[in-house]
Amino acid sequence: MPPHPKRVLVTGGAGFIGSAVVRFLLRETGAHVLNLDALTYAGDLSTVEECADDPRYAGRYGFTHVDIRDGVALAEAFGRFQPDAVIHLAAESHVDRSIDAPATFLETNVMGTFTLLETALLHWRGLSEAERERFRFVHVSTDEVYGSLGPTGMFTEESPARPRSPYAASKAAADHLVGAWHHTYGLPAMTTNCSNNYGPYQFPEKLIPLVIRAALAGRPLPVYGDGSQVRDWLFVEDHARALWRTLLAGVPGETYAIGGHNERTNLETVRTICTLLDELAPRDTGSYAGQVAFVADRPGHDTRYAIDASKAARDLDWVPRETFETGMRQTVEWYLAHPGWPASGTAGERIGLGQRLASREAR
Repeated sequence: MPPHPKRVLVTGGAGFIGSAVVRFLLRETGAHVLNLDALTYAGDLSTVEECADDPRYAGRYGFTHVDIRDGVALAEAFGRFQPDAVIHLAAESHVDRSIDAPATFLETNVMGTFTLLETALLHWRGLSEAERERFRFVHVSTDEVYGSLGPTGMFTEESPARPRSPYAASKAAADHLVGAWHHTYGLPAMTTNCSNNYGPYQFPEKLIPLVIRAALAGRPLPVYGDGSQVRDWLFVEDHARALWRTLLAGVPGETYAIGGHNERTNLETVRTICTLLDELAPRDTGSYAGQVAFVADRPGHDTRYAIDASKAARDLDWVPRETFETGMRQTVEWYLAHPGWPASGTAGERIGLGQRLASREAR
């Protein structure tokens, strides 16, 4: 096992999962952290506000506004920071948005990952032999690259890629690039494929924060189709810890499936939120569950995801600490305590109907 990384470069560190990683690294490790983020609609520096005065984050490093498609800016950041580890989280990540605007997902998730890999490879080749042995690159991906499961079975690291949405296809392409850069050029890179994350600071277009905000505002709680789609939910702080364990114990060239062991249908998830809100923010007009509204299903909606994370438990010495019940309580309590976050927010309007015109992408 290589020594603990001293300088970790995190891409997408102002986003939901990335900011949890930045906060974890500064709270739980001795690493210096450079946070690269393009600050698109879902990037928000308030997610790392608590890190601003940490000398391992502020000082010479801290936050740098960089788009991973910009090779010149990436090279400058690598040259200045001299990382011995990279955790790559920068990505477009919302399936519904990918249905309406796939080009953006290809540009960022595929070409951005390519540009980052090229920059990391050049940096790695310029290191001493001992430094090259220590260097690690962790690419953070999704279980959605594997497609859809039936009523039984689980995704493993050996599952074939069968993406069914533009988002999933773009992430699968990035996964293959990372593997190719390891096997062809020797870059010590690893890939993790995680299940659905949730927790504080998640942008409110995603199911759990969207439902919390809509419930408190008295709006309908949209459930796609009949709500029977199954997701395996992973608390974001557990995920951050898994990525650190990947840096410490992961083997270059390997893939690690990171799951929460918390399968729930979407309707069960929405009803859990309503039950917690009934307890924590009760109102005179009855249960929040009365706001549930079934809407037309998402085009190509995957039926079920589930992760077998036994390899991560065995090889990385990682298992999730939070159950669905404990993680959801923390999440609902956080959103109740931060009613104005984020200031930009979203009105919860329906996107991803699959009705885009080809001309919208021709640019």
